[in-house]
Amino acid sequence: MEENTPWPHAPTHRLSRAGTYFVTVGTYNKQHILDTSQRLDVAQRGLFQMTERYGWQLQAWAVFSNHYHFVADSPPSVEASETLPKMLQAFHSKLAVWLNKLDNKPERKVFQNSWDTHLQNQITLMTRLRYVHENAVHHDLVPVASQCPWCSAPWLQRSASPAQINTLNRFKIDQVQITNPYTPREVLRKSDGDRENQ
Repeated sequence: MEENTPWPHAPTHRLSRAGTYFVTVGTYNKQHILDTSQRLDVAQRGLFQMTERYGWQLQAWAVFSNHYHFVADSPPSVEASETLPKMLQAFHSKLAVWLNKLDNKPERKVFQNSWDTHLQNQITLMTRLRYVHENAVHHDLVPVASQCPWCSAPWLQRSASPAQINTLNRFKIDQVQITNPYTPREVLRKSDGDRENQ
């Protein structure tokens, strides 16, 4: 992780008065475009930078080979409906240009769909937070969530108190419904050079 990468500092685990949202974004036709550690690192860093630039406060995130999720508080001074689409468009545009340059596919469509849910109560918030923190386990990518470097679980493990983690773990996530679910690939620590040799 680079020194200047924006990073959330403490788990809030509460609803924002401005609005707390659960967001899911998928790649075009569920393609595994973010399929190296370098690509996932860049995507995760870009998510941090864009949310900071647009005034969103991340509470949880998970980035995979063909989709990502996050839970975040919208900025207090403007409508989330105004900033969320702008933030996602700016993030996706910048990331797509970089990815397409790497793959020499300048016209390729990278991102296709996004879904957002305004979380209205504490139970819904805590359920979605746990779902996102543990999403890598849900997809059988790691046995323990904190082993996934492209999600908020390692940060949660370091930043939250045992009481906060125990409270979060009480919420059941088996009933969380995701529109048009995605199945990501496992990505080991490899470079784009390794990707070309596969």
